[in-house]
Amino acid sequence: MTVEDCVFCNIVAGTLPSRRVYEDEHTLAFLDINPITIGHTLVIPKRHATDLYDIDPDDLANVARSAKKVAILLTERLGSDGVNLLHATGAAAWQTEFHLHIHVMPRVANDLPFPFPIRGATDDELQQTHRQISALQ
Repeated sequence: MTVEDCVFCNIVAGTLPSRRVYEDEHTLAFLDINPITIGHTLVIPKRHATDLYDIDPDDLANVARSAKKVAILLTERLGSDGVNLLHATGAAAWQTEFHLHIHVMPRVANDLPFPFPIRGATDDELQQTHRQISALQ
C-alpha cells in the first residue's frame, strides 16, 4: 500500500472526511465510523506508519500521549466509567487499516460482554513461555 492509498493518510490530508475530536502537530483523533461504543475514537500518527513494528518510537510516544488526552476528554464529556485502549498489529490481530491507530473506547459498566475467553495456563506453560520470551536472561 502506498501512502496515497492509505485511508488514514487521506483523512490527515483532508481529502477524506472525518469527525475530528483532537489534533496536535503529530497526531489526529477522529470518531470511528463503525463504533463499538458511543464516542469510540481512533488516534493516529500524522506521519504514516504501518503498525507497531514500523512506527518511530517518538511518533508512538506522541500517539500514546494523545490517546491519554482523548480518553480524559471522552470521560469528562461523556461521563464514561472507564475506557479501553485497543491496538492491533497484523491481520491475525484484527488490523484492518494498515496505518497504526489506537482505538479509544469509552465504557460504562456492563455495556459490552468481555470479548475474549480466558485461556488459562499451567505453571509449566508459564515457565516455558517465560524462558522463551524473557529479555532479562
